[in-house]
Amino acid sequence: MTAAAYDYSDDVMDFDEVLERFDPVMGMEVHVELATNTKMFSASSAEFGDEPNSNVDPTCLGLPGALPVVNRKGVEWAITIGLALNCSIAESSRFARKNYFYPDQPKNYQISQYDEPIAYDGHLDVTLSDGTPWRIEIERAHMEEDTGKLTHLGGADGRIHGATQSLVDCNRAGVPLIEIVTKPIEGAGERAPEVAKAYVTALRDLVKALGVSDARMDQGSMRVDSNLSLREKGTTEYGTRTETKNINSLKSVEQAVRFEMQRQAACLVNGVEIIQETRHYQEADGSTSRGRPKETMADYRYFNDPDLPPVLAPREWVEEIRATLPEMPWIRRARVQKEWGLSDEELRDLVNAGALDLVADTVEAGASASEARSWWVSYLSQKANEAGTELDGLAITPAQVARVAALVAEGKLTNKLARQAVDGVLAGEGDVDEVVAARGLEVVRDDGAIEKAVDDALAANPDIVEKYRAGNTKVTGAIVGAVMKATRGKADPAQVNALIAEKLS
Repeated sequence: MTAAAYDYSDDVMDFDEVLERFDPVMGMEVHVELATNTKMFSASSAEFGDEPNSNVDPTCLGLPGALPVVNRKGVEWAITIGLALNCSIAESSRFARKNYFYPDQPKNYQISQYDEPIAYDGHLDVTLSDGTPWRIEIERAHMEEDTGKLTHLGGADGRIHGATQSLVDCNRAGVPLIEIVTKPIEGAGERAPEVAKAYVTALRDLVKALGVSDARMDQGSMRVDSNLSLREKGTTEYGTRTETKNINSLKSVEQAVRFEMQRQAACLVNGVEIIQETRHYQEADGSTSRGRPKETMADYRYFNDPDLPPVLAPREWVEEIRATLPEMPWIRRARVQKEWGLSDEELRDLVNAGALDLVADTVEAGASASEARSWWVSYLSQKANEAGTELDGLAITPAQVARVAALVAEGKLTNKLARQAVDGVLAGEGDVDEVVAARGLEVVRDDGAIEKAVDDALAANPDIVEKYRAGNTKVTGAIVGAVMKATRGKADPAQVNALIAEKLS
């Protein structure tokens, strides 16, 4: 039975049965957009979110006579990533032309690196959810330019399937891109989906720590292609792989690997040929759908770009860059665990929640560790869940959280008012102090106004006054509540309690 005669996309095998019969082999290709001001081979702005087709020029549009010029900062940051991934850095590397039909690349070829990448033979050590270490071998990290962006109209979730028309935005065409390619990842078994997610998580944390990219998966500045094949237990020959393209969340990476394991296993036991192809991840149900047949290296017709000279990276320059590397995320985690007195389990919980680095940055911005942890793992985690995003996708920075904590410590905000200030920042109303001023959130310090509110509340609740004077000092909560209501929550609770105690005594 051939794939053309059998629609196997909806057939999956029970995951436990997959593991009994097959071993998964993975390969991850992660594309990281560099946060340079200009594009890789031209002076156009690389700013995200500008008007479509406003950041273009003759070079990135592929107009006749336009010649590329290499972005030095792009090369420097490529070396930075390579060093952080424990790669060897090539003293000389070359750009090539990768040829096939790109509807969103005006030149109809991509400037990339082929057999002479700038960084090669590295590794990244990651930690799984239970603390198990896992080493991912890196084959290469090479420089290239990004393509433009297609927006599909009429289909589900903006994807090409079912679309009636597509719009091309060339703003992204030519933006510096680093593609990080792993060697085959074998032996993961049932943990293959988790290993994939842990690797992408660690890589995202790394490039953010380096300051070379914001790694916003939701905005496409970090995109994952997941390659997967299965082989029968006890065999060594690789199966036919598929490549699930442009996965844009950590959760989706895990789900895509798991689904492809189940789908390919169903194909193999049903005698269905697995085709080397690209596949699209479907956010709605965690499945994948067919894309296009996957080209081989020969199909791309690589050849050295005649318009670009070799990229030279002398040892002295590489060592200068190495000396500027910041504290690596795993070293930082060990340090803060010791400084904050966290157990291994507490540390893993913070890491798994995506909160550790945010908490650390908040502490470095002036908050205490307990205040920072409280904000990120409780209220802000709740807001992230409501918004369906990762913690670091929220529109608030660690410095802003530290500012809110400082205002609470100074007595200028109550905890309730602080949450309202955070809500305003998340809603895009401005920085913390701007939101506090615009919403009138600062705690009332007018002693006369607070005293009047206390007097009014006591006068309206003579029974509570009587109970208090009879010895039941726990009944003042209603008085405090009335005062807070009268001051719209802006009175200092400590001041209110002190005034009540003074008047009732």
